[in-house]
Amino acid sequence: MKYELYYWPSIQGRGEYVRLALEDAGAAYDDVARGAGGMAAMSRMMEAGDTPPFAPPFLKAGQLVVGQTANILLYLGPRHGLAPKAEAGRLWVHQLQLTVADLVLEVHDTHHPLGPSLYYEDQRAPAKKRTDEFWKQRVPKYLGYFEQLLKNNGGSYLTGRRLTYADLSLFQIVEGLRYAFPKRTKAFERRIPGLVDLHDRVAARPNIKPYLASDRRIAFNEDGIFRRYKALDL
Repeated sequence: MKYELYYWPSIQGRGEYVRLALEDAGAAYDDVARGAGGMAAMSRMMEAGDTPPFAPPFLKAGQLVVGQTANILLYLGPRHGLAPKAEAGRLWVHQLQLTVADLVLEVHDTHHPLGPSLYYEDQRAPAKKRTDEFWKQRVPKYLGYFEQLLKNNGGSYLTGRRLTYADLSLFQIVEGLRYAFPKRTKAFERRIPGLVDLHDRVAARPNIKPYLASDRRIAFNEDGIFRRYKALDL
């Protein structure tokens, strides 16, 4: 079965967590909105049926349509060896992914603390204040939690010896923070050696490495979640 992934065509955003899982699994998929007529097709999908998705990303698998990043990964994980088979293990990985989702939202709020409908230029001062608090309080809390999980499991993966989609998502977190806050991230990484090692091992995986070098991997930019503003990286 070839999946259909629906997400904005010019940003990594929340869709990238799904792309990483599909790429690592070697699953066939069509990134629909990046093709001819794709945006129109995505709009039609959001207006069709009794259970339309609220917003991208969403995944079409046969007749099934699954929305929300963590929910899509909950569906894909056990089908592609990226989640434990036992229910307790699947729910644990899902819980970790929901925690990643919370962190992603906080990253977004560093540059848009007053709301996404306003431009960054309209909220520079609140953004600087929010970013300072983010790096002082929130980054240590989130990344310290994931670092401790790695230590508890011998430093391999979050849940033990096997990679899950949550590990792929943490790779994206490190990548994104390095892009958006290169100075702050470089200074902080000495506190999270396990996460840095995890990032490097994911980047070298046989399906991820060529993906990162391909045109399927959209470059970071200032329209996505991770945005580089010099004033916020001081």
